[in-house]
Amino acid sequence: MKILTTWLRSYLPGLTATDAQLAEDLTLRGIAVEGVFDLTPQHGADAGSLFEMDITTNRVDAMNHYGIAREAAVIYGIPLAPLDLTLPAELPGEAFPVRVEAPELCGRFTARVLRGITIAPSTGEVARRFRLLEQKQISNAVDATNYVTQAIGQPTHAFDLDTLQGGIVVRRAHKGERLRTLDGVERTLDPDDLVIADEEKALGIAGVMGGWDSMITPATRNVLVEAAWFDPASVRRSSKRHGLHTDASHRFERGADFNAAPAASAMVSRILLQSGGAIHGPFVDIQQPAALARTASRAAVSLQMREVRRILGPTDDPMGIPAAAVHTILSGLGCEVTAAPSSLEQPGAPASEGTHTAPMLVPVPAVLSRFEPTLPLGDEPADTALPTQASELPGHGDRPHAAAKSASDPAVFVPSPNPARALEVADPAHETPAVRSTPEQFQVERFQVTLPSWRLDLEREIDLLEEIARVHGYNRFLNTLPAFTGSVRELPSAPAFRVLRKTLLGAGWSEAISSTFVSAQDAGVFAAQPNTAVPMENPLSEEAGMLRPSLVPGMLTMLAHNLHRGVEHAALFELGTVFTGTAATATDQPTDRVAERPSLAFGAIGTLHNQPVDFYTAKGIVEALAAQFTTRLVYFDRFPPESGLLPAWLHPGRSARLVVDGSTIGFFGQLHPDEAAARKLKHTVVLGELRIDRLLQLGLRHPMPRELSRFQPVRRDFSFLLPATVEYGAIAEAVRALRIPDLQSFEPAEIREQPAAAPGAPAEYSLLLRTTFQSAERTLRDEDLQRGSQQVQDAIASVGGRLRSLQPAG
Repeated sequence: MKILTTWLRSYLPGLTATDAQLAEDLTLRGIAVEGVFDLTPQHGADAGSLFEMDITTNRVDAMNHYGIAREAAVIYGIPLAPLDLTLPAELPGEAFPVRVEAPELCGRFTARVLRGITIAPSTGEVARRFRLLEQKQISNAVDATNYVTQAIGQPTHAFDLDTLQGGIVVRRAHKGERLRTLDGVERTLDPDDLVIADEEKALGIAGVMGGWDSMITPATRNVLVEAAWFDPASVRRSSKRHGLHTDASHRFERGADFNAAPAASAMVSRILLQSGGAIHGPFVDIQQPAALARTASRAAVSLQMREVRRILGPTDDPMGIPAAAVHTILSGLGCEVTAAPSSLEQPGAPASEGTHTAPMLVPVPAVLSRFEPTLPLGDEPADTALPTQASELPGHGDRPHAAAKSASDPAVFVPSPNPARALEVADPAHETPAVRSTPEQFQVERFQVTLPSWRLDLEREIDLLEEIARVHGYNRFLNTLPAFTGSVRELPSAPAFRVLRKTLLGAGWSEAISSTFVSAQDAGVFAAQPNTAVPMENPLSEEAGMLRPSLVPGMLTMLAHNLHRGVEHAALFELGTVFTGTAATATDQPTDRVAERPSLAFGAIGTLHNQPVDFYTAKGIVEALAAQFTTRLVYFDRFPPESGLLPAWLHPGRSARLVVDGSTIGFFGQLHPDEAAARKLKHTVVLGELRIDRLLQLGLRHPMPRELSRFQPVRRDFSFLLPATVEYGAIAEAVRALRIPDLQSFEPAEIREQPAAAPGAPAEYSLLLRTTFQSAERTLRDEDLQRGSQQVQDAIASVGGRLRSLQPAG
């Protein structure tokens, strides 16, 4: 972003710092100036410098010259010049008809009609500043809207009034509706798009770009000036959907100033009226109640001086940051700062309970006396009284103008007062601070701070503390470590997480971390149950609009990222939190409707330990993880594709479920071919996800030393025939239930499908069960082995199996 220092200085008549010093001081306060370019060699001695700025996305208020000037004013303690918004009196006429049909997406809409305008190249201040900025000049009308965006950060638009059919309608686009935008491209609109339209057609995509049919041309004589406030999320979606990133969308989607529209309209009108013409009819200003539209009105924030001292700590001043400095900083930034009544004490009075023992005296700051407004009010009716409080003006205060709104009439035309008066009275930097109505000195421990409409990034007390520290100067704080008392207590789940990490790292897997947010498409595919994914109220993008219901989409993204960059062998795991929506009740708080739990995902491509990854790679690591917990019965089973019990992202024939003590812990296997194709993964991908919350309920296994037997073990293999419906878990449970003496271990050595003995006979499979018998007291005799073998056969028979053969293990 480019900023002219000469333009800044026009708002800062008391600024004496050089351009280089100004750049350094702004950068130290978080308004980064990345480059300073001297314009005087090419453009003359009065050209000043050009700042190349890097403004963070949360500081949309600083993406303009007036916003940067406000920062400089509070840094140097100098007055910020008011904007000259005086306009000639309007000629009689009817209010231009405006109808807002989508109030939830358009919180404010203003319109002003100018007739008799001459469209010509820009001249004077606008033309010179655009030349210094190297910005393309089109015409005085188009340049005026761009100029105001650069000046105060409020996008506006100028329509050729004679091309409009009837009034303005702010609505959602019709399905399949077409619009040719100013870039000459004809676009198909989506019903989610908010458009500015007349009674017959769409005229532009709200907050993004205007339309070709209503654009200003050299033949234009009558102009409709529009300035509005649109919902940031709606603008962001339309901008992304149509691939249009404009100066307007850049600001609207980050949160423009709800109260800047009247001032912006006045500034554009002043520039256009320099070429002739007049205002016809009253200024139209439609505001929606907060119940219908998301507005900039927010509750006041309580700021306690003890928190200032506790969190910010000592400074180079032994007295720290006094209350007077806090008041001056926040007032300069545009906040309305008043001392909370309970915190006011006369000097010498007993200190209130909980207040600091040292008195915090707040004299009337001398610098504030220089912020008295000089109001160029223009021609006003004699009976028009100047409001004395910002809350008396439409669009200012905690809620829309009460006199113009009712529950039954949510969007009423409000003839606004002179915008110069509204802007300057509403600007706390030029308003007599409320603290000046109190005694000249008092002790204060708490302020009530009303946040300015242009600072949507300020929400809590800690945000105000950050602003105080930033403006005061980070370099003025002493290098001290924060005090800490108490002890660090480990979460009960920490030992289990350490064991899981150690097991995976020891097996050759690498830990990775993915984003907590996923797309709506991924959330729908990977959610355990339909419609349980949790959407974000204000997502960063459409690709990250949901809280992840599973770690698998993030794992696939990481594997694809590595594979597409030449890493063909990777084995990754992630321990993280997943989120699931739950049924809400009338008494639920918003956070109560979201359940979160720990989860473990793993995925591999290529080879691991010089062996190609496959289903058994996943099964092996799952067995190793389950072995770390106190389990009685661990088994795996598979589901037929038509059962609907297998996750849709797994291959139906190469996947399984892990069951521990009757509880489903997770699923694993090979990625489904359709999902692999959608993500352009041509390699075999094995992956899985386990519910760590259920494993934690089992408790960790603590290995106990056991004396090894001095006597020789005896191994025997049993070959059984079993019905195809009998799972190995049932077999293992039956063998354990008999508690066979001297049976140290048993495991399946081989499983084979068997052809049907006769047509229509039940399907069977053969199981080779390998057993080990060993006594800790003596050498086993034949009768001991015979008795143990018979018990094994009895256990298998209890689940429907029969013995085929018995032989010593090879």
